[in-house]
Amino acid sequence: MIGYYQQGMNESNSSSCVIDVKKLEASYGKGRECTQALKGICFQVHRGECVGFIGANGAGKSTTLKILMGFRFPDKGEVQVFGRSVGNPESRERIGYLPEVALYYPFMKARELLSLYGGLGGLSRSELQERIPLVLARVGLGGKENDLLKSFSKGMQQRLGIAQSLITEPELLIYDELSSGLDPLGRFELRELLKDLKQQGRTIFFSSHELGEVESLCDRVIMIHQGEILRDAPLSTLLEECGDRSLEAFYIQTLQQQHKGA
Repeated sequence: MIGYYQQGMNESNSSSCVIDVKKLEASYGKGRECTQALKGICFQVHRGECVGFIGANGAGKSTTLKILMGFRFPDKGEVQVFGRSVGNPESRERIGYLPEVALYYPFMKARELLSLYGGLGGLSRSELQERIPLVLARVGLGGKENDLLKSFSKGMQQRLGIAQSLITEPELLIYDELSSGLDPLGRFELRELLKDLKQQGRTIFFSSHELGEVESLCDRVIMIHQGEILRDAPLSTLLEECGDRSLEAFYIQTLQQQHKGA
């Protein structure tokens, strides 16, 4: 494991609750065109947990993550990250984020992109010089520091986005569709990286349609459906309920029961 990932975690906030969502509501459009994306959802994520956020397209996953990052405002409810309101600069400094679709300037080099994000995160030039090659190597892009981003495949851009999220050694990682664009080898390497970070006590909250990936990484699963939380439970509990089959089997079973009851 690369040395700088082994540094101690920031203990300035003794509370174990990293993400606290209370009665969150959000909608799009107006009048007859209004769609309620979130219907009063509540959940918490605690320090050191790895939590998978699963649901179908349009369930409300990306809307929730955008609100957590302060990119959009909810209609109602309260959201805190590290005990502060979302968008607070002090809490934002402690988050690494990757959106579902990350777009980068094609004529920028990988090193320049990480220097930009690392500089915005408060890293010095000497820190950037040390960390950039290490983090690129960790995501499988070693030796690509001076390559133009226009030459990167979709999978390589996803790897770069993960490197960007890690460059400041954040305490909390928030990913929207974590392994989008990665091939099987890339997914395996990403799982190994996240397992290492999890062992160090990092907090990880991510959405994914790859339920096998969620099952291999997560302590807990939150299932959202049509803007409502259907289940929030330890992974072991969910697997036990469906006869120790798989998370995918549990997910399908739960949705079928939901449709029957509708």
